[in-house]
Amino acid sequence: MTATLLLVEDEDDTRDLLARALDRAGFRTLTAASVDAALSVARSAEFEVVITDIVMGADDLAGLKLMTELDRLGIRAPVIVITAFADVHRVKTALNQGAAYFLEKPFSVDDLLPAIERVRQAGRGAEAAIQRLFERVELTDKERTVARHLFDGLSGSEIADRENNSPRTIRQHISQIYAKCGVGSRAEFLRLLFPR
Repeated sequence: MTATLLLVEDEDDTRDLLARALDRAGFRTLTAASVDAALSVARSAEFEVVITDIVMGADDLAGLKLMTELDRLGIRAPVIVITAFADVHRVKTALNQGAAYFLEKPFSVDDLLPAIERVRQAGRGAEAAIQRLFERVELTDKERTVARHLFDGLSGSEIADRENNSPRTIRQHISQIYAKCGVGSRAEFLRLLFPR
């Protein structure tokens, strides 16, 4: 069965070139040139992976906003973030919002194809990987719940809202989770699921 991808890129030439290459590689590629166009596609079609630029037009965080909106729609497809502006803040924000992979421009399709396969495999094996992690690390029931929210890409304040806790309580749970897992950041925590 052919996997469907959603490619969000505002530069026409880059979008067309990537879409043609992905189609030749055997994927069905849906394209969008903006966040609004991507959300329109997301409401009417299913896809397995999202590939999005971060900077689109004058909005230097458009791709990150797209990730938030897809989450609000309940779309859990893994996201590969691509950008020519890979500053630390954007990378950190993308990872904290749940990006599954990060590619800095310029890149070749030969760089993108393994990233797509990796996030597709990770998506299928996520629950099993979470269970393996929970078997290795002793977390309380509450910590497991918070950990699952972290894996879903929710922020601390979003977790607090969902769990009817204060942000401070959730920060304490997250600190305990990180300490028990021997990590110091969300990016390190997420890498526990699918180490390289």
